[in-house]
Amino acid sequence: MLGSTSLLLARCEEAQPEFAPRRYGLVTACDGGLLEVSGLSLPIGAQCRITHGPNKDGAGSLMAETIGFRGGRMLMMLLGDTVLLRPGARVRPEGKPGMLPVGEAFLGRAVDGEGLPIDGGPPIAARHDWPAGGVRGGALDRAPVREPFDVGVRALNALTTFGVGQRIGVMAGSGVGKSVLLDMIAHGAEAEIVIVALIGERAREVSDFVEKHMQGPRRARSIVVAVPADHAPNLRIRGAMLATSMAEYFRAAGHQVLLIMDSLTRVAHAGREIALLLGEPGAARGYPPSALATITKLVERAGNSAASSGSITGLYTVLADGDNQDDPVVDTARAILDGHVVLSRDLAQRGQYPAIDIAASLSRVMNDIVDPLHQTDARAFRALIANYEANRDLVLMGAYRAGADPQLDRAIAMHTALTAFLSQPQREIVSLDRSVAELADLMNA
Repeated sequence: MLGSTSLLLARCEEAQPEFAPRRYGLVTACDGGLLEVSGLSLPIGAQCRITHGPNKDGAGSLMAETIGFRGGRMLMMLLGDTVLLRPGARVRPEGKPGMLPVGEAFLGRAVDGEGLPIDGGPPIAARHDWPAGGVRGGALDRAPVREPFDVGVRALNALTTFGVGQRIGVMAGSGVGKSVLLDMIAHGAEAEIVIVALIGERAREVSDFVEKHMQGPRRARSIVVAVPADHAPNLRIRGAMLATSMAEYFRAAGHQVLLIMDSLTRVAHAGREIALLLGEPGAARGYPPSALATITKLVERAGNSAASSGSITGLYTVLADGDNQDDPVVDTARAILDGHVVLSRDLAQRGQYPAIDIAASLSRVMNDIVDPLHQTDARAFRALIANYEANRDLVLMGAYRAGADPQLDRAIAMHTALTAFLSQPQREIVSLDRSVAELADLMNA
C-alpha cells in the first residue's frame, strides 16, 4: 500500500499542470453507437469523457474515442453502452491522444482495454506511454529468427519447431481446441514476459485463464489484457493494441516476450463493425479493406529487434468461420504469418488432443533453426501421417492389400505410435530436447 502511494505521489510531482481553458463539445447525433460531436477538433484515437448525468461535474459520464470526422464534426464511438446518453451532452477530451500506458507496473495484473485493473487489485500507476500504432522501423531493423522457441507441446516442438521472434497462427473452427492449445503453450513456454490478450472471447474464459495462470511464480512475469465479446468494437481493438504496445515496450528493454492473442478474428470483426459504421463498403465477403489491414498491422509489430536484442514471439488464434480455411481473415493471416498450426475437427472427434493436423501445419523458419537429422525425422513423420490419412478409408474398408505400398504398410504398422506421439495431456509439459529425442527414437525404431 505504501509503495503504490509513493508511486502516485512521485507521478504527481512529475505532472505538468495545464492552465489553458479546457474546451468542450456537444453531442449532436447518435446512430448505433456512432456519435457526432460539434465544437471540438481532436485527432483520431483521442479519448473523451461525455457527461450524461444531471450534474455537469462528471458525476455521470461515458468514455468515447474519436474514429473519424465528417462535415466539420467529429465522429466518435462509445466505449460502453448508449444508455442514458442525451442530445447536447458535454464532451471533454482526456488523456494523451494516440498513447497507451505501459510499464513494469502491469506485471502480474489483469487489465481491460483501457489499462484499468479488473483483478480487484489497487490502481496501476503506469509511468510510461507507448504509441498505440507502435514504433515503426525499417525492414532491416528486424533481426532474423535463429533460435528455437520451446512451447512445451511435443507435436509442435518436434514437427513444426518455432523460433524466437516468429509469428504463428492457430487456425481452426469453433470448439476444436484453440483456447486449450493456447493454455498449454502459456503454461509450458519458455519466455521472460508473457502477455495474453483475450479479445472478443467469453467472459468465462477470461476468469478461467486468470485463475489458472495468474498464480504462483509465473504471475510476476505475466500480463492479461481482457476485453470480452460484449464490449464495444473500438475497445476490443484498443485492447489488442494495448497488449501489443506492452510487448513492444518490453522488447525495447531487451526482454524475450511471448505475445498470445485470442483471437485475431475478433479483432477483424471489430474493425469491420467500425468500418461499416463509417460507410466503408465491404469487399472480401463483407470485410472492408481496413478491417483486414488492422490485423496485418498488429501482426507486423511482432518479431526480433536488432537494436535491443529483444524479441516478440507472437501466437495468434484465427477462427475459421464454418471451418472454411479460405475465409478472408484466415487467408490474410496465413499470408502474413511465419507459420500456422491447423486444428482438425475430424481429429478432435476421434479423441486426439491437441487435434493438430500435422500435414496442413507449417513453420516457415524450422529449416533455419534445427539440425539436418531433425529435419529428416520430421519429414519422414509427416510423410507417414499424410500417406495414412490419404488412404484411411481404403484401410478401414479392408480394400488395401498389404505389400502394395511399403510406406503405407509402415504407416499402418506405426499408426498407434504416431497418434500417441501427437497426443498430450493438457497439463503435461514436454521440453524441446525431449520432443526431438522422442521423435528420433520413434522414427529410428
